[in-house]
Amino acid sequence: MSLSTIRRQVKNAAYNLSDAQIKAREATSNDPWGPSTALMNEIAEITLRPAALGDVLGIIWKRLGDHGKNWRHVYKSLVLLDFLVKNGSMRIVEECRENLCAIETLKDFQRFEHNHDQGLTIREKAKHLVALLGDEVRLQDERRRRLQVRDGARPRDTENSRTTIRTQPTGIGSRIETLPLSEETQLKMALALSLQEAERAVAKSEDVLLQMAFEESRREADRSIIREQPKPAKACDYLEDLLTLQF
Repeated sequence: MSLSTIRRQVKNAAYNLSDAQIKAREATSNDPWGPSTALMNEIAEITLRPAALGDVLGIIWKRLGDHGKNWRHVYKSLVLLDFLVKNGSMRIVEECRENLCAIETLKDFQRFEHNHDQGLTIREKAKHLVALLGDEVRLQDERRRRLQVRDGARPRDTENSRTTIRTQPTGIGSRIETLPLSEETQLKMALALSLQEAERAVAKSEDVLLQMAFEESRREADRSIIREQPKPAKACDYLEDLLTLQF
């Protein structure tokens, strides 16, 4: 566990932060790696709860105001916000539009570190997010496409909030039911399926690694057997045995 992670956990406990705030802080930390898709999926799911939504956005808006050596706070907050705009509650889109100036100002963000323009990625991400929030058609198409990718549904022919649930064929026959589901319910279903797919992928990779370990262990055992086999006796060894018997 890194020192920064320990410090973050101490602060979380000291300030008695909620689960939503803790996850948002972790996703937007100063650690030199980006937030995982699994973590962002969890955050997107909890934003469907109004109280949790406020906690998450509170952390994000605070992080977006950072600067200097905390430039990663800013960049990772934009990454998380972009993900939530496409995958989270529609209320996030409304909040972003109401606070658009906080994102627009980042189009001029400056930070040079080790002769590298770290601000470039922030400026580009801010421009992308502002453009997305300003294009309603593109945004809704992006959200609909993300949802369809996660739940494996076919493209919708209408703009309403209805979805088709297909049951597996049974002995009686297959049936198709169309039920009116809210957007939040659809997101919950999609996120749950996404997490299940991630868990299956991890389990599969673990099986592959385990199989590789078994194969390597078997090869090592074969090499040990070969090393332990007695070497062929030399002619001088037989001569020495004969001389010993004579005396």
